[in-house]
Amino acid sequence: MKSAILAWGSLVWDPRDLQTAAKFVANGPLLPIEFCRISADGRLILSIDETFGAMCKTYSAPSALEDFNAAIENLRIREEMSDASTVGFVELASGEQSDAAMERHPQAVASIAAWVESSGYDAAIWPALMSNFGDWSKGGEPFSVTAAIEYLETLESKDADKFARALAYIRKAPPEVETPVREEVTKRWPV
Repeated sequence: MKSAILAWGSLVWDPRDLQTAAKFVANGPLLPIEFCRISADGRLILSIDETFGAMCKTYSAPSALEDFNAAIENLRIREEMSDASTVGFVELASGEQSDAAMERHPQAVASIAAWVESSGYDAAIWPALMSNFGDWSKGGEPFSVTAAIEYLETLESKDADKFARALAYIRKAPPEVETPVREEVTKRWPV
């Protein structure tokens, strides 16, 4: 089976042990992306978000693994996800789609399925993580661009290392990923 791995963040510049048959290229579907998830180490990271995301060109790479479940597991491990249910997928022959992805971003799943059909792949997989910004242990309030900037300002004043990692992640994001948060970060903390 020929599966595409979709990416818009660190998978592009830091694939680590992700097994791809070629490098990521900017030919993936347009998806609503924003820096609306807070990682375990405090970075604001990119997620599909149908409410706040800006439509951005994404990247794709062919998986080097022919076994679809092995490709899903390889992405789960690279993304340090606790279980494979958070890996989004569409598989054309069976018509199967990830339940988690359908719950979190159904319009994006439809866009991805259409892209898979037109691209010559049999399936696609991607990190189907959603915003956790509002979680008490993360941002603690509903996501907004203002809240994201305030979160980064708090990091800047309390933890210089976390702030530096957070800023580096935003700056390393592929150039096609132009979001309102990235625009505000560039204004607030120019290079």
